[in-house]
This record gives sequence, structure tokens and C-alpha cells, in this order.
Amino acid sequence: MKTILIKNAHIINRSKIFIGDIFIKNGFIERIDNQINQSADIEINAEGKYAIPGIIDDQVHFREPGLTHKADLYTESRAAVAGGVTSFMEMPNTKPPTLTQELLQEKYHIASQKSLANYSFFMGTSNNNLEEVLKINPKNVCGIKIFMGSSTGNMLVDEPSTLEKLFSRTPMLIATHCEDEAIIRANEAAFRERYGDNIPIELHPDIRSAAACLKSSGLAVELAKKHDTRLHILHISTKEELDLFRNDFPLQQKRITAEVCVHHLWFNSDDYARLGTKIKWNPAVKSREHQTALLPALLDDHLDIIATDHAPHTREEKQNTYFNAPSGAPLVQHGLNVMLELHHQGWITLEKIVEKMCHAPAVCFQIDRRGFLDEGYWADLTIVDLHKKWRVSKENLWYKCGWSPLEGQTFTGKVESTIVSGHLAYHHGEFREEKTGARLLFER
Repeated sequence: MKTILIKNAHIINRSKIFIGDIFIKNGFIERIDNQINQSADIEINAEGKYAIPGIIDDQVHFREPGLTHKADLYTESRAAVAGGVTSFMEMPNTKPPTLTQELLQEKYHIASQKSLANYSFFMGTSNNNLEEVLKINPKNVCGIKIFMGSSTGNMLVDEPSTLEKLFSRTPMLIATHCEDEAIIRANEAAFRERYGDNIPIELHPDIRSAAACLKSSGLAVELAKKHDTRLHILHISTKEELDLFRNDFPLQQKRITAEVCVHHLWFNSDDYARLGTKIKWNPAVKSREHQTALLPALLDDHLDIIATDHAPHTREEKQNTYFNAPSGAPLVQHGLNVMLELHHQGWITLEKIVEKMCHAPAVCFQIDRRGFLDEGYWADLTIVDLHKKWRVSKENLWYKCGWSPLEGQTFTGKVESTIVSGHLAYHHGEFREEKTGARLLFER
């Protein structure tokens, strides 16, 4: 592999910012110092720019296999790398859903041929695949995914006995989508009586309500405490759920952790009038009251990780009526930009962004030698021009679906270069695709 020398960068790592050089060799960070006078195959002048660890997105949907008209592992990993994401963990609600060891290994094989970023895949669960789940090797799979509320792909696990078995017998991290199905169905029925099938999109947070989130998340926490399960609850969207989580001891010691997604920090229910089904997600984007509670909970460590829940659908699919428009939207290319914009607005420091998007996912999932700019670690990093302004448009989107709910938004801060496992995969708008990413491994 080519050696890389990054010169004069503002390096952000472990809650510190300092100016220095980074030397990369054989895929790893060999040296970090104030000044490195050493020849390299590639030298990058990062004066005035910021070098951060590569972002680790612990929740994406790249749609392969079976739904590749929306996205695939090549196109979406390319978008990820353009957004500074060097590693992703992909969800099992593909077609067919990832419910067997054979199907899981098929995804790993595809990624090894096509993904420009490092990768891992969650094993899916159903009401009857426990024995397949228990075959997982915790050292080379990120976790087990349980849909405790139905969403795109309809992999609902709702049998109490199954949940008890999964929480009591699974020896590794369980990630959950938490929305109570009975509450959602009751809300749907009530609004159908009033509106028929023409339910306004503005009622999405009333149907997939805060109460539905709290009841399901509460059940997951109760099961985890009962069985001492390593639980990670995805995409927290309500202020009431925040009381389920603790911030009085280090992340390394937590058995129950939580994630917030950039869209729940950026949008609120007032935006439905402007964007309609483009911002239909499960869990729903909710009122400003919920939105404004999430960022303080992130800053005080009740919420541990920032992710995107990147979930592309075609423009035509999203333009359907309420019940026919699928939930989810593409975000993996722009998650860092959203957080940098919040930084420029004075809401969050650069050090905290790096902690929640880079360090914390590595710690939470116990990823082997990634997530930090440390000597001896894999060389996953991105170089950012913190002050460059640019506008999101169809012309600069890399998503296969070709649209974004952020189109027209001007951001301050742009990814200039992304290095994946020591390979310069993206540089000044160009992709270098001669090398794919690596499979993530876990220290468990």
C-alpha cells in the first residue's frame, strides 16, 4: 500500500485539538507528531484543515440484496466515503431479510467486492430463528437487530417468549428498533376513521407516537436489566425516553446505551408542511419540544452515539400517499455536515462531534483499533475544510436514489479527503476505487 503523510492538520482526537502531522503505512497510523520529516508516496497539505477519525455510522440501510433499485453497497458506500464515513453497520431488512447464516455471509461477500468503506452487518431476528442467531461469532459481527416495532421490511418480533429468549441467551450486543405495535395500530385505526386513507403526513408523529416509543423502549430496558443483556437502543426520538438512560459512569461500563439520529436533531414536525413524506421516518420526526430535548441529552451523555439511519427509497416511492410512502431517507453523505452546522450555530463542540460519531461507536461496539487517531490504529480518517460553504443539490449527491431532504441547504464545512484502512478513497471530489474497505472485527 502507498504511504501517506498528512502535514499541518488540526488533529481532533480524545477531546483535544492540536496541530501536527500523521504518517500512514501499511494501512495503519504509524506516527503522529508535531512535525514529521519523512518521504511518502502521497503527501497531503492539510494546513488550516481538520483531521478527524473516520466516522462510524452504526445504522444504515444499503438495500442489497433484493432492493437495489433504491441503493446498493457500492453506491451507498461511495456516498458514505464522500461524507467522511469510513465504517458502517448495515441493517438486516433487505430482501430476503438477513435471518440465516448463509444470507449474512452473502452480504459480507458482496461487500468485500463492492464496498469502498469498512463494513459490518447485523444479524436479523424473527419470531422463529433463535438457533441461527446463536451461531453468530461475536468477534466478526457487529450485533443482533430486533425490530420491536414494524418498519420497512416488516421484521416485527412481538412474541414475549421470543423476546425473553433473545435477551436471555444472546451473548452479544442487541440493537433494537423500539415502537409499540399495538399503540401504533390503535392510532392508525382512529385516524382512518376520520380521514380514510388520506391521512395528512403531519399526523405521522401522532400515529407513531411518543407513547409508542416510550412503551417499547421501556420494555427493552426492562428485559435487558432482567437478563443483564448488552442493549443498544437505536434512534431515540422523544424526551420521555431519555430518563431510561444513565450518564453517571463511563461508556465502557454501560450495559444499556442509546443512539440519536441526525434527522431527529435537525428536523421537527413543523417541517412536514414544507417537506412532506420526504421526512417520513420511523420513529417519526416529532415536535420541537422533543427535538430540543435531544441535543442536551447528547451533550450530557444520556445519549451515546450519533448515526444517520440512512434509508434510501426512490423519489417516486416517497411521493405516494401517507400509507403508501415508505419511511426512511438518504443521509449518510450529510450526517457530518448537519453536525458541523450545529457546531457553527454554537450548539456543540468539534470535540463532542468526534466523540459521538467516531470514538463512541468504536467503544460501544468494541471495534478493533478504529475510531481514534492513535498510533497503531487502522488509518481511518477524514480531512475537513471547516469553513468552506457549499449547497446540497442533485448534482453533488452520490446516493443512487438521486434525492435528499437536505437539497437546497447551504452547509459550512466540507469533506476534502477520506482515508479508509490506509487507502486514500476520496480526495477533492474524486473516488479512488482500486481498493475496497475491510470487514470490521470486534474485541469481544
